[in-house]
Amino acid sequence: MTEFQEFAQKSLLWAEGLAAVIAIFHYNRLKEKHWKFFVFYLVFIFLGEAYGKWGSFVHFTKAQYYNYLLMPIQFVFFYWLYAAKSLGKPKLFWIISILYLLSFIPNELYFSKSKIVFAFNYTFGCLILMLLVIMEYYKQITSQEILNFSKNKMFYINLGITLSYIGTLPFMSFLSLLVKYKEIWDIYFSYFLISVSVMYILFASSFIWGKQSS
Repeated sequence: MTEFQEFAQKSLLWAEGLAAVIAIFHYNRLKEKHWKFFVFYLVFIFLGEAYGKWGSFVHFTKAQYYNYLLMPIQFVFFYWLYAAKSLGKPKLFWIISILYLLSFIPNELYFSKSKIVFAFNYTFGCLILMLLVIMEYYKQITSQEILNFSKNKMFYINLGITLSYIGTLPFMSFLSLLVKYKEIWDIYFSYFLISVSVMYILFASSFIWGKQSS
């Protein structure tokens, strides 16, 4: 890795920690109960990433830790936040969550287990998330509150998801191919590191500038 990439990688945990701290600080001010679960989520992810960085992997590998715990929790949580809460479609949440979990089957049957991220599983999860992001953008654009978008918590979350999960989808999906082209890989890897930090800063911003009733 380049010096910049090493710095950006070290900054990731700080960005996650910052988001968790700000979320905890605003916990008692949250009026909608489901936003309190977002606080729990940010704290869990920060602790989970800290363990991934410094924890001991004796009974399971680091790849298994991310593939079977952290990544599924992230996807399912955002499916719940988008589909069940923001879009008001709880049935959609259950359908897409089941479909995502079923995508582990072809992973087990046809894809290598040696990768930190399963390309098929991650790609399928992101495609579902992309659909929800588009639906959320449509909801925000057609809402009467469009002029007050900066006070909408989901605006910051949606933007963060777009820049990180959706923006890095080609990189994560074709990682094994891009690694053969160092210049392209370096550029996209740098973007990946920056976008994740920006995403968590936007998550923190959703508590600071988003309406407490949103």
